[in-house]
Amino acid sequence: MRRFYIWQQPDWPGLHYRAAELLQPLGLARRQQGELSAGMAQIGLEQRNDASLDTLTTDAIETSEIEGEHIDYAAVRSSVALHLGMPEAAIAPADARAAGVAAMTVDATRNYAEPLTAARLFAWHSGLFPNGRSDGRRIAVGRWRSGPIGVYSRNRKDGSPITHFIAPPADRLEHEMSRFLEWFSVRSDDGLVRSALAHLWFVTVHPFEDGNGRIARAIADMALAQDDESPQRFFSMSKQIRAQLKAYYEMLERAQSGTTDVTDWIVWFLQAYANAIGTVNLTLDHVLRANRFWSAHSHVVFNERQKKMLTLVFHGYEGKLNTRNWARLAGTSKDTALRDLSDLVTKGILRSEGAGRSAHYQLPE
Repeated sequence: MRRFYIWQQPDWPGLHYRAAELLQPLGLARRQQGELSAGMAQIGLEQRNDASLDTLTTDAIETSEIEGEHIDYAAVRSSVALHLGMPEAAIAPADARAAGVAAMTVDATRNYAEPLTAARLFAWHSGLFPNGRSDGRRIAVGRWRSGPIGVYSRNRKDGSPITHFIAPPADRLEHEMSRFLEWFSVRSDDGLVRSALAHLWFVTVHPFEDGNGRIARAIADMALAQDDESPQRFFSMSKQIRAQLKAYYEMLERAQSGTTDVTDWIVWFLQAYANAIGTVNLTLDHVLRANRFWSAHSHVVFNERQKKMLTLVFHGYEGKLNTRNWARLAGTSKDTALRDLSDLVTKGILRSEGAGRSAHYQLPE
């Protein structure tokens, strides 16, 4: 029988790599990691907390976007803030999907020292699918899948199905996941390499009906947090993966269809990790810009709604800042929202643009 997938190899799950080929990308990744650590040490605790909140919010949003699921930024940020014990940063009403992906993202990093167990994975999975449905269909939630599963797409020319990957049969899942969880508990490889291996191993087993990619990325983040020995995150691997999405899927397919030598996958992962850290300056810019603003306007009196909404604007909110969105996000009436906005215009904090239904507000350049 010709072997098609990595899990069909006789030495599965003995994932291995050519260590010499990892020296350069691993060295670069470690240098980036050190520079980030040194840079973050130069800013205050409150700034680091804000940056971590930004990063975890971005990670939750981006890992969902990779799967084509769009979740409201403000709802995710509020859920992450509540899980981090920062209720003052929570500004939007609860949303079940936002709460689920936020809970998984925070748990994977904040509680990195806790054992990864089947029960913990089931809890993450249940949170991702709070109504027990995916794309309108009922799925098994909080337990291993009971049937076959694979990754498919459609041929753009004739519409014929293309098979990218077939996962191990369901009757092997208890054994497969037992081996994976035992391996993950040992931490025998370099921390960054281990994160790459964990991601590939989990998504290859594909133990759930849906959500395997999101959970694989959360496990990889958990391994990175264990390597850092820190619950705070200042860069988003999911954001970087989404930026390189085509290559991500191509590298996964190559690795899953090859031998248990997964050197190429690890090299790609390490390069993505280094690139992800390189984007941290943007997050820091958000935090430092906000701090400069509050320092310059320390004499101005803001109500709590205004403080929370301006914080949201400084931390990456990309929606139009108008009366309707202000009312929705701040949980107030349109009349109150208009008063809040008009007050900020009077104080020179915001400027108004447009008129009527197209009226909106923005910070002066």
